[in-house]
Amino acid sequence: MAGCKTVLERQDVRPRFMRDVPAQRLSYRLEADTNLPAEIRTVESVDKIEAIQTDFNTRRPDDALLRTVGSPDGRRALALYGTEDQPGPAFRIDIYSLDGKFLKNLIPPDLSCVFPETVAWSPDGNFITFIAHKSVKPSPTPTPPGLVDEATPEPSPLPSVAPAFPAVALFDTEQIYICNRDGYDLKPLTGREGLIYFYYLWAPDNHAVVALACKESEWDAREKEFKLPAGRPRLITADGQERLLDDELTEALPVWSTDSAKVATAFDTDVAIYDAASNSPTQARIHLRDSLVAASIAYDEKHGRKAGGRNETKGTANSQKSTGQASGAAQPVSESEQQTPAALPASFNPIVRLEWPMPETLYFQTAFVRLMPSEAINTFQRWHRLTLSPQTAVLR
Repeated sequence: MAGCKTVLERQDVRPRFMRDVPAQRLSYRLEADTNLPAEIRTVESVDKIEAIQTDFNTRRPDDALLRTVGSPDGRRALALYGTEDQPGPAFRIDIYSLDGKFLKNLIPPDLSCVFPETVAWSPDGNFITFIAHKSVKPSPTPTPPGLVDEATPEPSPLPSVAPAFPAVALFDTEQIYICNRDGYDLKPLTGREGLIYFYYLWAPDNHAVVALACKESEWDAREKEFKLPAGRPRLITADGQERLLDDELTEALPVWSTDSAKVATAFDTDVAIYDAASNSPTQARIHLRDSLVAASIAYDEKHGRKAGGRNETKGTANSQKSTGQASGAAQPVSESEQQTPAALPASFNPIVRLEWPMPETLYFQTAFVRLMPSEAINTFQRWHRLTLSPQTAVLR
């Protein structure tokens, strides 16, 4: 009956594809201080589609076009714009054709969009997603009764020319909303009042999004410390089913493997990988602290820097060679063994960004980041590479 078993049940077959290997069965090889491939060194364009900008300039001078987001088929675009009645960073969204023709207002008047960088089409172009909360509009101050001129009748309200929107659920905190490509069937994809959803990313095969969310108090605390926002990663299917991936906060935005089978993020210097397309999902941590400390020592020596004044409290690099290379197997989540404190290299910093261009190749960046009011600080930006493979334990 061995031939009827799945690849994961059989012990004498090497999985043909990385998507068939559970996260907890991955091995890795670390190469520190590598170059990020040129094809993924992309900075999202802030250019606006010229025809849409022209329409705003000529027909809508009171609205400020912030960004345009083209659809995957190249036929439509989302126009993100600010209006005089939208407070703070809030904005609205309209659907346009690529030749600059207005098609539809997407956002009801009682909804305010935020985080413009997250507005997206699903990879197949069938859905539009964005983050929004209930609109907060100042109420007019009532006139004291003694000052009302009884002889002056109140003006009749002007007839509304705004489009009619079906009722949609509203929340005081930021939630992810979804609608179809024509702007209809608008509904919240998430509905957890009190949580701030501030990031999400579609799976390449459209089956789900991975998102980050945190409590309002957690958002405010990190903002006061000038730190990047941090949230708990979660998987959300297109029908709104949500699975919390981890109960620890991370500021590293999660990424998908190109086969949509796994999600990766990072916690300080650990890379975490989760199964995202399995009925029996697993997860694993790749502990890289000691290896990155050793690589940072070599990096600082190469660039003529001395060790910083910080103290190491979770492991040291004494047992590591300063080669910038390490290998091993992904492990279940556990605390690093406590060891004698030691000075940390100046270039040693947490993981802040990940890129996953191939199922077997995962890049991550370490850096020091602070969002200061005057100017953001982003120093010691270093890229490293993890080469993933099945553990030999799954073979006979």
